[in-house]
Amino acid sequence: MTRFAALLRGVNVGGITITSADLADVFRSLRFDGVKTVLASGNVLFETDAPADSAKGAAAVKSAIEAGLRDRFGYEAWIVLVEHSDLAGIVEDFPYDEVDERQPYVVFSSDPAVTAEIGAFIDGLDPSGEPAERARVRDERVVYWEVPKGHSLDTALAKFLAKSRFTSATTTRNLRTLRKLL
Repeated sequence: MTRFAALLRGVNVGGITITSADLADVFRSLRFDGVKTVLASGNVLFETDAPADSAKGAAAVKSAIEAGLRDRFGYEAWIVLVEHSDLAGIVEDFPYDEVDERQPYVVFSSDPAVTAEIGAFIDGLDPSGEPAERARVRDERVVYWEVPKGHSLDTALAKFLAKSRFTSATTTRNLRTLRKLL
C-alpha cells in the first residue's frame, strides 16, 4: 500500500464549499483506505494499492480522484498528488528560517513544465522589490516561497501564480499545514 496526500485546489474558497465528511466519503467511494481529511482546506491522506512507483499508476489515481470530485460536487476539480513519504523531506528542506512576520509556503506542481516556468519567473524577481519575497525551486514538483504576513496575494509571484493557466497544475500550502499532514 502507498500512502498519498491529495492536495485539492480551490476548496472552500471562491464558492466551492465541501465539508470534510463529504470529501472523505468521495475518497472512500473510490475504494481508498485509511482516509483522513486534515483541516478544511482540501487535504486528504489515504492509502491505495495502485502502483505509485510509476507515473502511470499515480496519474490513474489522480484522474480517478478528480473525476470523483467532479461527479460528486459539480466543479472542475484539480489535485496535486504527493506520496506521503515525500512530505517530510519537503518540509525539512524548507530553505528559509521561520520568523513570525513572514509566511512560509510550498507551491506544489503536477506539471514539470509549469514548475520550470515558475522557476524562470523566480529567476527574474527583483530581490529589493516590495513587498519583499523569496522563492526557490526545490525540484520539478516543489517551489519554496516566503512572503511578509499580510502580503500573500499581492507579491509579484502571488500575482504570477494566480494566472489561470496554472489553476489545473498548482496548489499552495502553508508550511504549518504541511506539518499537520505528517
